[in-house]
Amino acid sequence: MTNGSEPQSEVAIKGTGWVLFAGVMLAIVGIMNTVGGLAALDSSNFYVGDARFIFSDLNTWGWVLLILGIAQIAAALSIWSGGSYGRWIGVASASLNALAQLFFIPAYPLWSLALFSLDILVIYGLIVYGGRRLG
Repeated sequence: MTNGSEPQSEVAIKGTGWVLFAGVMLAIVGIMNTVGGLAALDSSNFYVGDARFIFSDLNTWGWVLLILGIAQIAAALSIWSGGSYGRWIGVASASLNALAQLFFIPAYPLWSLALFSLDILVIYGLIVYGGRRLG
């Protein structure tokens, strides 16, 4: 019993939704980062053409997004399989991606802020409930 009114199993069940949400969002953001990274490497017209970056150029940020996207997809797969490494890889990659998206705002402002917000929710779900197994 945790607070006297709920059995331990019901408390564990509450957190599994957050863990599943975090895994799904990591996969979606990972796929979008991979696609966005490839578009940036290709110097696609998808991004604002005359954007000025605080650090480096669009090509560098394309590599950063591509690597983060692959790490996020791997973390999502690990979370779904019940691996404990996926939780920490997910927290690390979502944290780094949140920072990268803030630097990437000049290229695509609204998209960067949306992904930043999703990263914060993923970090919350994995930190608070990530120790619980799915299923």
